[in-house]
Amino acid sequence: MDTLRWGIISSAKIAREKVIPGLQRADNCEVVAIGSRDRQAAADVAERWGIPSAYGSYEDVLADPRVDAVYVPVPNHLHARWTIAAAEAGKHVLCEKPLALTADEAQAMVEVCERAGVAFMEAFMYRLHPSWERTRELVANGTIGELVAVDSWFSYFNDDPDNIRNIPEVGGGALMDIGCYCIDLSRLLFGAEPTTVASRMRRDPAQHVDTTTSALLGFERGHATFTCSTRAKADQYVTIHGTDGRIHLDVPFNIPPDRPTQVVVHTGKPLAADADGEVHRFDPTDPYAVQGQRFAAAVLAGTAVPTPPSEGGATMRVLERVVAAAEGLSP
Repeated sequence: MDTLRWGIISSAKIAREKVIPGLQRADNCEVVAIGSRDRQAAADVAERWGIPSAYGSYEDVLADPRVDAVYVPVPNHLHARWTIAAAEAGKHVLCEKPLALTADEAQAMVEVCERAGVAFMEAFMYRLHPSWERTRELVANGTIGELVAVDSWFSYFNDDPDNIRNIPEVGGGALMDIGCYCIDLSRLLFGAEPTTVASRMRRDPAQHVDTTTSALLGFERGHATFTCSTRAKADQYVTIHGTDGRIHLDVPFNIPPDRPTQVVVHTGKPLAADADGEVHRFDPTDPYAVQGQRFAAAVLAGTAVPTPPSEGGATMRVLERVVAAAEGLSP
């Protein structure tokens, strides 16, 4: 078999606008089914993207014998339920971030998938983009010297009380929705878990979700700082500081699929704020297509998926420590 056949669990916007077209661009993927609690919604997406089967339930997708793997973009509080159901149905699983509501839930998902013998990966698509693979190489080979600190910002504005990102019971809030990127990135670059965590949160008094969260993660080799907000102008960046230079990415997370991207490296002494840097340019690349391609290649070859499933649980453990620190509890 040289093609992984996908079923989509939910007609969520990220599935409609990002993941389905990305999977269809991957030459080893085929989307064969989509399910929604509203069958008409599934039928509309199926018609738009030429998907052969539309179902009025998630169970029907899992029962379809043509489906080899499923993508799970349901709200955060349902990730564990439908990942476990998919694994028990013998389907490989690509699950949206954050993996679960708690680290314990995430661990249970990993264990069920292991017992079922199915591949399982969290959908942090940015990790596999060429710009980030180059950035990791630059850090690893000492281009900027020893890694000292990572600083990241991720924000957008959303105060809609009916939006799931503003409902705490389903896993809403800035930290869960976008702060998880900053935590995952920090762990990825340091290749370790933080030894200390300090943080502060601002919560919406009516919606009870965090709207702005800042944290300082202390690693043995350095620090990572980040702020995430759902009450600020849409923006994002990452700057990576080393003993001999810095690396800057303007759009590190929501990488556009249709425009070139770049990584700017500043080295030399002294480092002026406006100094020209070495620019590493990358042709337009759809991160969702790369994610689908790499996941499918691993499944078809019987090898490990590019992002180990344990990474999702590790990020959740740090996320829980950020919340505890902000609430004055022992992290």
